[in-house]
Amino acid sequence: MRGRVSYATRRRWDIGRPIIPLGPLPVLLPHRLNCSRHHGPRLAQTANRPETNEQTDDPFPHTSRAMNASTPLPAHLLRAADSVFQYTEKCSPATSNLNWLTYGWYRIPVGGASGQLGHANEETLLFCLRGSVRVEVAGQTYRLGYYDTLYVPLATPYRFVGEADSGALVVACRATAEKRHPVHHSRWESIRQDEARIRHLDGKDVFLMFDVSEPADRLLAGYTIYQPHTRAWPPHNHTDQEEVYIFTQGHGSIEVYPDEEHKTFVHGVGPLDAATIPLLNYHPVFSQDEELHFIWCLAGARYWIGDKHQEFMDASVDQLTTGPDSGST
Repeated sequence: MRGRVSYATRRRWDIGRPIIPLGPLPVLLPHRLNCSRHHGPRLAQTANRPETNEQTDDPFPHTSRAMNASTPLPAHLLRAADSVFQYTEKCSPATSNLNWLTYGWYRIPVGGASGQLGHANEETLLFCLRGSVRVEVAGQTYRLGYYDTLYVPLATPYRFVGEADSGALVVACRATAEKRHPVHHSRWESIRQDEARIRHLDGKDVFLMFDVSEPADRLLAGYTIYQPHTRAWPPHNHTDQEEVYIFTQGHGSIEVYPDEEHKTFVHGVGPLDAATIPLLNYHPVFSQDEELHFIWCLAGARYWIGDKHQEFMDASVDQLTTGPDSGST
């Protein structure tokens, strides 16, 4: 008859067994699933945060807590739906046909805050779509408002601190990188009035938020705003750039296809829908009865198509391929 094995006996059996440390495990996500991480709670005081770009001696001055309190501090009840910081990953090279790009978004509620974040082998672009938030990075604090962007170099810790009166939604696009470049903060209110940063096309305007003048390994990004009832022309594809389009306002549609015979990816889109655009795919966008706004973030060779190909600007060709040996037809 088999008897029970005591805890002491099991412990003796365990002695001498090798202990294998478990590091972070890779997670493969199907296209329809999101990877969410909830960080919290960090109920930091945010009402008296320092102003934009203020230099601080401590890169994360608001993470410390007094350890010698003489009286007990109150507890917090955390309901299942509560969150003071959330990250949702939408796609990555492991879950898409992209080689370099990862796309997701951060939600920071009123008074919320994240822990220290960082990406050892990736550079990051942050786009503030709703509300406002402060980002502590490299010893400075940057305030992001509507459509503002922030470039964070690889292997550089950063942290979100929510405003006392406003939550925020921040899109993050990351790409693998090898070199570390300076932090760069772009303000939408400045870019939208700077003609050197705007490209005017028929029925649409392109705003270069993070251009070739800002050092980076692979990332380049901006916003495009379509007037109602406008389409992309000429259709184009890239041999040396992959992209993700993230729609931020309005409704429209997008096609992504390698050639006319295989044009099967045709979808309507609305706010916060997105489409990945692997190498060699045409990707025209169409607006409907209202303005259509979207982020375009690319990884690869660093140029914007219209600055390299005048035939794209004047729509003098029926389609266009860009790359080292690019041509048009």
